[in-house]
Amino acid sequence: MPPLTNSSAAATQVDRTGRGMAFGVGAYFLWGIVPAYWPLLQPAGSVEILAHRIAWSLVVMAVITAALGRWAGIRGLSARGWAMVAMASVLIAVNWGVYIHAVNTAHVVEAALGYFINPLVSVLLGVVVLRERLRVPQYAALGIAVPAVVVLAIDYGRLPWISLVLACSFGVYGLLKKTVPLDATASLTAESLVLAPIAVGYLVWLGPTGTFLSHGWGHAVWLASAGLVTAVPLLLFGAGARLVPLVTMGMLQYLAPVLQFAWGVFVVHEPMPASRWFGFALVWLALAVFTADTIRLRRRPRESNAQASRVLRSEHPNSTLSAPADLPER
Repeated sequence: MPPLTNSSAAATQVDRTGRGMAFGVGAYFLWGIVPAYWPLLQPAGSVEILAHRIAWSLVVMAVITAALGRWAGIRGLSARGWAMVAMASVLIAVNWGVYIHAVNTAHVVEAALGYFINPLVSVLLGVVVLRERLRVPQYAALGIAVPAVVVLAIDYGRLPWISLVLACSFGVYGLLKKTVPLDATASLTAESLVLAPIAVGYLVWLGPTGTFLSHGWGHAVWLASAGLVTAVPLLLFGAGARLVPLVTMGMLQYLAPVLQFAWGVFVVHEPMPASRWFGFALVWLALAVFTADTIRLRRRPRESNAQASRVLRSEHPNSTLSAPADLPER
């Protein structure tokens, strides 16, 4: 097979990037519109919905894991690995349960706030747990976020506990996931395996008082579809993350809370007094500072790669190489 020319390699990269962006946007779009889904499962309560989500997620993820041939990694997981999976399972169950409760009790905007501040919580966890050093813009972003939470606490008349629980549970969950030697698909399957006995036991205990069998087949189908609602965005995210740089996926992550916020404000018309708008504006300013610093930091290696590529072409004008092997252009 003849080597790729610069133009064909560039076209291939553009195609990969385009497909990766499409997968990433699809994942975050689905996560962004999920507030429209959970109310469809009522009159089931939040705990019953959570139990069905866990149980049906295991069914869907088991099929996907088998199709992708990922069961070997789960079977080979060490005792320490399973301990990390168990802790991650508790955190994701808390995150899912609080989010379902928030959506079904008209706190969509507060839930969206949790995912806006999640990147900042992750930075704070890196400092506290991993002893990472903050850069000046990160200090600035956190310095803006703290008064934002204070403003919102005054506005709500309480701490925005839904936002804080969602942000902290997902932040620690992400930290634990770094210690589990499984990809996202196999990891969620393993977490579902840990949680499913509790979820199924709860549904059996509910028996006839649950809504799965007492509200018609349509309601039962909606509850069972929670497995697909969990799995499909995850698969799209995984496909996108393999095709585009992680910094790109990081920028796309804001699409989900933006859509959730818009749903809460413009569709279900949750109250947004001026003080609450001010608090959110501070959060968005903090994210703008954080994001600009992230982009600036990621551009440095790319600029170095481009400079190396120009030097290589000047020294070897007839070469079809675009960069040294150890400095790939993405």
